[in-house]
Amino acid sequence: PGPGLPFLPGCAIKDPTKTSFHRSQTLDFKNGYAFSRLPREGVGGDTLFANQLSQDELDDLCTKGSTLTYGLVKRPAPSSFAPAFVAYDKKVLKFDAYFQEEVAISAEEHYRIRQVGIYYYLEDDSMCVIEPKVKNSGLVQGKLMRRHRVPKNEQGDYYHWKDLNLGIDLTMYGRTYRLVNCDSFTKVFLESQGIEVNPPEEMVSDPYTEQRRTPVQKPTVPAGPDPFRQFLTYDTKVLRFYAIWDDTNCAFGDHHPCVIHYFLADDTVEVREVHRRNDGRDPFPVLMRRQRLPKIFVDKNKNFPSCVLEITDHEVQEWYSPKDFGVGKSVTLLGRTFLIYDCDKFTQDFYREKYGITDFQPVDVNKKPSEKAPQVIPPYNGFGIPEDSLQNCLSLFPKPPRKDIIKMLENNLKILRYQVALESPVPEDKNRRFILSYFLSDDTIGIYEPPVRNSGIPGGKYLKRTRVTKPGSTPENPIYYEPSDFTIGSTIEVFGHRFVITDADEYVLNYLERNAECFPAATLQSIRDHFHPRQVVVETASSGFPKKELDDLIVEVQKELKLHHEPFNTRKFHEAFHHFDTEGSGFLDKTRFLNVCDRFHVPTSTILLKKLIDYCSCGEDKVNYRDFLLAFPS
Repeated sequence: PGPGLPFLPGCAIKDPTKTSFHRSQTLDFKNGYAFSRLPREGVGGDTLFANQLSQDELDDLCTKGSTLTYGLVKRPAPSSFAPAFVAYDKKVLKFDAYFQEEVAISAEEHYRIRQVGIYYYLEDDSMCVIEPKVKNSGLVQGKLMRRHRVPKNEQGDYYHWKDLNLGIDLTMYGRTYRLVNCDSFTKVFLESQGIEVNPPEEMVSDPYTEQRRTPVQKPTVPAGPDPFRQFLTYDTKVLRFYAIWDDTNCAFGDHHPCVIHYFLADDTVEVREVHRRNDGRDPFPVLMRRQRLPKIFVDKNKNFPSCVLEITDHEVQEWYSPKDFGVGKSVTLLGRTFLIYDCDKFTQDFYREKYGITDFQPVDVNKKPSEKAPQVIPPYNGFGIPEDSLQNCLSLFPKPPRKDIIKMLENNLKILRYQVALESPVPEDKNRRFILSYFLSDDTIGIYEPPVRNSGIPGGKYLKRTRVTKPGSTPENPIYYEPSDFTIGSTIEVFGHRFVITDADEYVLNYLERNAECFPAATLQSIRDHFHPRQVVVETASSGFPKKELDDLIVEVQKELKLHHEPFNTRKFHEAFHHFDTEGSGFLDKTRFLNVCDRFHVPTSTILLKKLIDYCSCGEDKVNYRDFLLAFPS
């Protein structure tokens, strides 16, 4: 309705131009906080008259109540609620404290004072202890106790800020802290909660730290000979010797190449070990630090504790000097014997001028290469194939035997199938027939037994795909079966079981004829003689129909099979026909032939299937299923 008109029937005017009827947005975010605001527009974008009342006036209208005697009484607006994690956010009580720690391994200090800061977080009543880090202190400092609620006693109570005050001892996890001071915020907060804060105490300092800060008086040394004469004369002059440390007497010992440095400035010796790449040792360059090394000790009592005292001139009769080193000499330094085999040019000049030594012929310390022991392959243990077992002898982490990838790619999906019979004295095994498949890609053999109904034998996989050795071959030199060994009537021995080849697939004959140069003539002739009578019968039976029309019909059936969505198991389809053809003639009774087709539900049209059966029929009772299966390649 328009302005001034009541909202009554007949007074309402509908605007046909209005298409938007949504409500305006009242929820929004500002600086990451959600808040609500009044709508700016009405439904459909209508103009809203601004509310002239403030939020306080609106609250007063909501809280006013009508009374007859005293008029309107104002009620206070409800106070806003703030949770603890909001009210006490980032508010922390900080106390300065210290604790005493015993020191049992030092003669200079018996206890240690460690100053820490205890923080109490008001938002979740958690606490943490942090010790300021001091550089080179040798102590584990920083956060000594992570932030969490600290248990107060065994009854399950936790420390609260009401339990904290100055001048008290606070025990947490067996360590007693003395609270001596706090910051201004902590003091104001505790006093606002009605707690009387004790006066602060003086922070106790560590006595050992104070002792270290006191200056040390240096003793006065009387004047004497110039101690820096040798230093000024031989500074930066070092004798370098190349030596070998023979450590083979110890377990896992070896010959360690080292470099011996003799510093002429102060008669100190340093030994550095030369590391090679992948030598298996930790890369510590210094084997012996730079120091004066004693050569002969003064005779002393057996109970003299030399292992815990520093060696001085009173305990040493003679120190190592340059005359004790030389090419070809063996020196014992701190219990290790080093053979010096060479030195640098500066060292040679030094010995030539001072000692008159001219023979500096290097000593050959190279180890002679040891003869490589021949690897003995252990005999085959019968587990797995010999090639796979051999890898355990050639490598610590055996790898699978190498495969002929070119052969696998060229002969992929090329399989020679034979029908075999089992030679067994058991009468039930005489009528069992098996399908032997030879995979040309990796020369493996798999045997499958087609299930026969009501035979009492389940059938299925008889031998999984594996390589089969010939009888008489040794595990060291195994000889495997090849396609040239499979002839009609030959006997194949597979892991103690003997099989006689009774039939073969036509693909075997075609493959052998295409690769006649790779197989013996006897093998090819055996397969040809087996298929010759069958080919004569087939040519006679199919002479009434042109071969071209049969090929065209096969192409149409295969096209229709490709258009079918569900896959058709042609392998089982072939095996079913071969199973019912016990004589291997390639012909089946028409009734049995139609039963097999109905059982597998051949996915072709009835017209094409009937036409193909007519082309492959031989008379009224026989059907050449081999020509029929050409339309269904496996």
